[in-house]
This record gives sequence, structure tokens and C-alpha cells, in this order.
Amino acid sequence: MSIARVTEISASSPTSFEDAVTQGIKRANDTLRNVRGAWIKEQSVDCDSGQITSYRVNMMVTFVLDD
Repeated sequence: MSIARVTEISASSPTSFEDAVTQGIKRANDTLRNVRGAWIKEQSVDCDSGQITSYRVNMMVTFVLDD
């Protein structure tokens, strides 16, 4: 039997939402073992003078706990 845990993380990128998700998953995988998936809870942007300066995502990351 496997037991999973879900944790919320935030990641940002100056490029795109997709890059923010990719960077968040890479970082989660560096810290957590057995990352199995994620779902995007929120998306937002930071702006300055009418221009988007960064894309931010809050995601719920699922990982399986060690036996």
C-alpha cells in the first residue's frame, strides 16, 4: 500500500507560466522523493509599467512517502 502526501509550492519565471511550472517541479524533485504529479491551483503575473515582469504559479505537488 502506498501513502501519498500533497504540499503546496509557489514558483515563478520571467518567461511563461509553463516555465514556472517546469521550474517548480524541478525544484520539488530536488527536495522531495517520489514526486508523482501536480495540479495548478493559481496563476498570477507581476507587472511594472504595463508590462508583465514575471509569471507565478501556486501548485499542489503529490509525492509518495517511503515505506
